[in-house]
Amino acid sequence: MKFLGNVLAVIVGLLIFSVISFFFFAGLIAVISSSEEEVKIKENTVLVLNLEGRVLAERSNEDDPDFSSFGLISTVPSIGLTSLKNAIRTAKENDNIKGIFLKAGTLMAGQAGIKELRDELLSFKESGKFIISYGELYTENGYYLSTAADEIYVNPSGMMEFNGLASEILFFKGLFQKLEVEPEIFRVGDFKSAVEPFMLDKMSEENRLQTESFLTDLNAFMLNEISESRGINYNRLKEINAQMLVRRMKDAEELKLIDGLWYEDQVIDLMKQKLGLEKEDKINTINVSRINKAVKPKSRSSKNRIAVIVAEGEIMGGNADNLISSERFKEEIRKARKNDNVKAIVLRVNSPGGSALASEVIWRELEEARKEKPVIASMGEVAASGGYYIAAASDTIVAQPNTITGSIGIFALWFNAKGLLNNKLGITTDVVKTGEFSDFLSPTRRVTDAEKEIFQKQIEDGYDIFLSRVAQGREMDKEDVMKVASGRVWTGNQALENGLVDVLGGLDEAIKIAATKAGVADDYRVVYYPEMKSWFERFISQISNDVQAYYQQKKLGNFYPIYKQIEDLHKYEGIMVRMPFDYHIQ
Repeated sequence: MKFLGNVLAVIVGLLIFSVISFFFFAGLIAVISSSEEEVKIKENTVLVLNLEGRVLAERSNEDDPDFSSFGLISTVPSIGLTSLKNAIRTAKENDNIKGIFLKAGTLMAGQAGIKELRDELLSFKESGKFIISYGELYTENGYYLSTAADEIYVNPSGMMEFNGLASEILFFKGLFQKLEVEPEIFRVGDFKSAVEPFMLDKMSEENRLQTESFLTDLNAFMLNEISESRGINYNRLKEINAQMLVRRMKDAEELKLIDGLWYEDQVIDLMKQKLGLEKEDKINTINVSRINKAVKPKSRSSKNRIAVIVAEGEIMGGNADNLISSERFKEEIRKARKNDNVKAIVLRVNSPGGSALASEVIWRELEEARKEKPVIASMGEVAASGGYYIAAASDTIVAQPNTITGSIGIFALWFNAKGLLNNKLGITTDVVKTGEFSDFLSPTRRVTDAEKEIFQKQIEDGYDIFLSRVAQGREMDKEDVMKVASGRVWTGNQALENGLVDVLGGLDEAIKIAATKAGVADDYRVVYYPEMKSWFERFISQISNDVQAYYQQKKLGNFYPIYKQIEDLHKYEGIMVRMPFDYHIQ
């Protein structure tokens, strides 16, 4: 009976799998077919920007099918900044689009990305068309973006965060003590605090100083823009923010931060009035992917191209996807350099840094390209440490006022696991070697004084090279670079003041500068590198990654971020030019 039961279970399982597969692939074909159909924009249409719960990335593939209706696991759905900007520009120019319905209360993005998107929305308003924002929950950044709208409405039972910015750091000193793991730390720079979580149980005074400095600058910039959009006195807005005077949604309405406590159906009725529709009429809507399919960017016959090389993620060696891998990006830069039709290169950097060696490899290739054609750096959310290293090879550096940059310093981290192995796990080791340093920096014992001296010298040499790269690119004396280096993090505003940045602006500004320097300002088109993988390749990869992340998040709950940071420790082995740590500003 047990055998028959097992056979029956297998048969039932196969049947269920077959049925699910049939509906999945039938739906897949339907989605692909619908993505290829011609899209027309109807009269009296509203562009819906539903960014709730999305992560703002540099770019996304607009030809991807929409799988949202299948309910497939997707822990962090992303949307491309480039796609959003194209959609908003099309909506501004198309007479059939009458306004934008913005839902972005829980958009996950850094302030520089929000600034770039917000500026595009403000440009849209110059057409005289409306922007209405609605949400049930507004985070600080979500509200910052939404203040570009003419009117902001919140669900009467909703929530709003407006209490200033904070950055909290996890410290692992106590954990390693309990595990009997001894971090071996090497660094140069008083502010190079990436190693602090492993050696301290709280912030150093230097790290606290720089964190307070850039958080204060970011918050002041955000409040100033909100003040202008909402017509609220800056000092009063600063007081509301600092004292968290919005504690009930009624407070937000009374303080003029929002225009009303409405339900979504009431907001839709308001838009119907603006469109001249009756209450029972239906609003014609269009989303980002469809509006970008409806109106493709105007194709220019010009052979002159500005190559935008998108460098997003951590900098590592090798040829991996989803990060800035040195071999892959070296080839992409070389491809753009050797293409006679490419008249200038724009390096779009969104990176906290990473491997010092990989940064040097990419810097070298950019330096070679700079000898043949203009190279402009455009800094996104963060272009710090290794991100600044590669940007230093540019003729001109463009950053947003609220970009995180600088962190010109270097560190290395090694772990002595002898106590963990011997005392916790009962594992011992023995070694035979031919020379005094044959087992250099072994993880099964303490680092010797001689080894420390050798490795510290390597770190100092690496720092000297980093300073030289910046001094050469910025045309500064090395001594002047040292005054603003030492691992310190700056905002774009601060970096402009101390000579690390040339111009404040976004990617569009950088492209214009590149075209002007190349002498093709009136005749060029933009191409992006690296080419994005096909949707199917990324779909399969995403499903695998999402399932693993989903499982861990469900199992660990609020402890998942701690687990993730511990899991990523292996990335810190070797010599690194990276941000002090992963900043989570809230």
